[in-house]
Amino acid sequence: VAAKGLGGLLQVVHLLGVVTLFTALGGTVLHALNGGTRHSNAGRGLVAALHGISLLLILIGGFGMMARLGIAQSGFPGWIYAKLGIWVALPFLGMLGARKPEYSRITMILMPIVGGLAAWIAIYKPF
Repeated sequence: VAAKGLGGLLQVVHLLGVVTLFTALGGTVLHALNGGTRHSNAGRGLVAALHGISLLLILIGGFGMMARLGIAQSGFPGWIYAKLGIWVALPFLGMLGARKPEYSRITMILMPIVGGLAAWIAIYKPF
């Protein structure tokens, strides 16, 4: 059954934010992996803007879906705290790869794994 109405729109907003976040972080980490620095990154302003916008979209979509489901009124289940922790940690993982080029390879590997973990938690709600 396809999600419709406001709930479907909130899912799209949330996923648009996720895709945009991974685009911004991946581009930054790839730049560092190829030997680039913060000062040599011609797209730094665009990436910073995309990063901020993506986090805002993730929060709007995520908290909007929680409100539609009534989750925010009854206290947060454990899986919500896990998702929030991941979405707070993921940008720092990307920044680590960008600022410490020696970590950029492992960051490129860990980012999709952490993103997949967030999806798994949202779908299966294990706790």
